[in-house]
Amino acid sequence: MKKCVFAGTFDPFTVGHEDTVRKCLALFDEVVVAVAENKQKRCMFSAQARVEMIRAVFADEPRVRVMRWEGVIADLLKREGTPFYVRGIRNTVDFEYENADFYASRDLDPSLITLYIPAEQKHLHVSSTLVKNCIAFEKPYREYVPAAVYEYIQKNRQE
Repeated sequence: MKKCVFAGTFDPFTVGHEDTVRKCLALFDEVVVAVAENKQKRCMFSAQARVEMIRAVFADEPRVRVMRWEGVIADLLKREGTPFYVRGIRNTVDFEYENADFYASRDLDPSLITLYIPAEQKHLHVSSTLVKNCIAFEKPYREYVPAAVYEYIQKNRQE
C-alpha cells in the first residue's frame, strides 16, 4: 500500500489544500493529513477545530486520515512507514521555502521523497491568511474554502 503525508497548519483548510489532497488520492492508497501544532504561529482555529474541519471535508473518503502532529516531519514519516511527503506549491516563494525545508528534512531522513504539487491557476491567490483576513474583516470567503469548512466556521462563529 502506498501512503503519503501532507502536513500543514491548515488554519483554515482551503480549496487549494483540498485540491492537493484529491490529487494525492489519484497517486496513493492513503493520504495522511497531518495538522501541525506549530507553537511559532498564532492560529485562528484550535488544532482540534482544524482536524474536525478537514475530517468533515473528507467524511466520505476513507482513504484520507486526519491527525494532529507536533514534531519534525521526518519522525512522522518514519512512524507512518512512508517516505512520501507532499507539498503544495503556489509560486516561487513557496518553492524556495519548501526546497529549503526539503534539504533540512533530508538531513534527518535520507529516504525522504518530497513531491511538489503545483496549485491550479484559479487557486494561486488562495491562502489561509487570505481566509483569516476575510473572516476578521467580515468579507466574503466562501469560494476560498471547501463547503464543509465554510459551514463549520459559520456554525461555530454564531454560537
